[in-house]
Amino acid sequence: MKPAAFAYIAPTSLQDALSLLQEYGDSAKILAGGQSLVPVLNFRLGRYDHLIDVNRISELSYIRFDGAMLCIGATTRQRAIEVSSLVASHARLLSAATQFVAHLPIRTRGTIGGSLAHADPAAEYPAIMLALDAELVIANAAGSRRVKADDFFVGPMETILVSDELLIEIRIPSSREDQGFAFEEISRRKGDFALVGVAAAVTLNRRTIETVRLAVCGLEAAASRLTGAEEILRGAAAADMLQVNAEVLLKASRAAAESAAAQDDLHATAEYRRHLIETLVQRVIRAAISDASDNK
Repeated sequence: MKPAAFAYIAPTSLQDALSLLQEYGDSAKILAGGQSLVPVLNFRLGRYDHLIDVNRISELSYIRFDGAMLCIGATTRQRAIEVSSLVASHARLLSAATQFVAHLPIRTRGTIGGSLAHADPAAEYPAIMLALDAELVIANAAGSRRVKADDFFVGPMETILVSDELLIEIRIPSSREDQGFAFEEISRRKGDFALVGVAAAVTLNRRTIETVRLAVCGLEAAASRLTGAEEILRGAAAADMLQVNAEVLLKASRAAAESAAAQDDLHATAEYRRHLIETLVQRVIRAAISDASDNK
C-alpha cells in the first residue's frame, strides 16, 4: 500500500521545526529514522497532513559527556550509539542493549529519539531508559522542559509529548564503579521484537544491593518498572544470590512475574511471558551483580 497524501517539510534548524509543530499541531508528524513511522503510513494506520523531517537538523545528532551526564541528541542513529566509546564508558547498558535492536540496516537508520517517542512496548530503548533513570529533554517553540523516563511513557505507543513538542535530548547519569548492569531478552528470531526483555541496574555497597532498578519490555502495556521485585531485592546480600542462597532472588522474580500485565497474543501466551519474566529477572540480577563486582 501507499501512504495517504501529505506535505513534506524538511527544516534545517530546531527552531524552525518547533515553529512548524506549533503551526500545524495534531495534523503534523515528526519523521526521524522512519523505521516505525513509514510502515504505519504505508498501511494507513496513521494519516497526517504534514510530515516534518528532522534529519537535516544537525544540532540534534550528537553524543557527548558533560562531566556528569551522557547527553545524546534525539536524532542520533542507533548504530552510532552501538559503536560509541563514550556510550560504552558511561552507559554500557545502553551500549549492550542496542545490539538487540532489530538488524544492522534498521539500526543504521533508526534513531534513539524516534524509538522513545514511538514508545513501542516491545522496543528495548524505553526499558533501558527506565533502568538507567534517564532524563528526557522536551522542547516546543516557547522553551524546554526535562522529565524523568519514569514519567515519559504513558501506554502503548503513547508518551506525555503533546502536539507542539519534540524530544530533543536524552540525558543518562554516568555509571559508577559500584554499579552493574545487564539486559536480556527472548525473541522468536534474532532481530524480532522481544517477547519479553528485562533490564537491570544495581548499586552494591559492601556486597549488599543498595539500589536496584528493573524494567521490562515486550508486554502489552508500555515499558515499566518492576517495583515490587526491586523492593524485595533492595538491601539483600549479593554474595548469597551469587554463591549460596537464591531464596530472595526467587521471591523477587516471582513477584515480578505476578505483577506483570502480560497478555496472550499471536506470539506468546500470558503464562509463557510471566515464565520468561521470572527467568530473566534472575538472570539479569545475577549478571548485574557480577558486572558490578568485576568493575571494581
